[in-house]
Amino acid sequence: MNTRPTIRLKAREGRRARAGAPWIFSNEITIDAATRGLPQGAVVEVEGDDGRKFGAGYYNANSLIAVRLFEVVPGTAIDRNFFVERFRRALALREALFELPFYRLVHAEGDRMPGLAIDRYGDSCSVQITTAGMESFADLIAESLEAVVAPTNIVMRADAPVRELEGLSSYVRAAIGEVPARIAIEENGTRYFADIGGGQKTGWYFDQRDSRAFVAALAAGRSVLDVYCHSGGFALAAAGAGAREATGLDSSAPALALAEDAARANGLRNCRFVKADAMEELERLGSTHEQFDIVVCDPPPFVRSRKDLESGARAYRKLARLAAQITAPGGFLMLASCSHNIPLDRFRTECATGIARAGRRASIIHEAGAGPDHPVHPMLPETSYLKALTYAVE
Repeated sequence: MNTRPTIRLKAREGRRARAGAPWIFSNEITIDAATRGLPQGAVVEVEGDDGRKFGAGYYNANSLIAVRLFEVVPGTAIDRNFFVERFRRALALREALFELPFYRLVHAEGDRMPGLAIDRYGDSCSVQITTAGMESFADLIAESLEAVVAPTNIVMRADAPVRELEGLSSYVRAAIGEVPARIAIEENGTRYFADIGGGQKTGWYFDQRDSRAFVAALAAGRSVLDVYCHSGGFALAAAGAGAREATGLDSSAPALALAEDAARANGLRNCRFVKADAMEELERLGSTHEQFDIVVCDPPPFVRSRKDLESGARAYRKLARLAAQITAPGGFLMLASCSHNIPLDRFRTECATGIARAGRRASIIHEAGAGPDHPVHPMLPETSYLKALTYAVE
């Protein structure tokens, strides 16, 4: 028997949810005394004003997204069996896509697991929880993940800044095993190292796998600059594919140390890594008229929320201008954004404007998003966050 509290939609509200989206917004629900008394992250049932039942989700009174639905039939128990079934389904998809166990195993709403991301690094998993509703299941998530994947280490990376908005504290701990000092990854034939306990987000950016392969295919005999390289993703891939020289640029000394170690592990002598502020170094390179055959810019999010859209758009425009200035004629420029709050058409416009202000002409030859281990919810365009545009530059 279901004893969970019920959240009710206002009359004629919940248009997106009725169409199949898993989010219900705060202005769409009826706030009564019972609703006001619900704890942060409480599991609830959702019902329309017409009696339609939307199934279970979790509630947060302090979030614009008031309810995130698990997309289950009403009354479904959110227990060990639920998580095991979802993890098995996610694992089956990844094993159909990849030969090696290095991928995003769970991608939040794309895998019908809102507020949860899990990256798999062979026999270790990094778990990122970003919502109060999913935090209440942290121990159950680790237990279920162990049952399905049997990793040696499960690292809980509960340190994303967005947790503050959910009223959650930050921590990093091992739920199973230990927090490894570093993890070896193999991707597209290149060996990398990741810090899943202290690196950015969950330790590695699997989402750019396909774009790294695309850039590497262009790299033979060319010079490459990888801006915001983190632990060497594009630079190492290009160097391994025969680039004449590959330079990685980042402000994080620990990330660059991982990149340098990976270069040695791959036997690559045609790459180097420079610690510097990206924008300042691009300005300097432009002032000295240095150029590269391929320039890749994959920055952290410039538009973290909707209120940041205009300032973030200006930053992308500036980055495109600076990067275009140092791209050699006949070369290639890749510009990326991981900010879901800037739409693709706006990102294209800002990049095109920046390139034009550099006095260059360019054509888009390739557009990409995250790889297939980052599935997009068909009714939630917000889950399609990554944009990568590659230009042929005259």
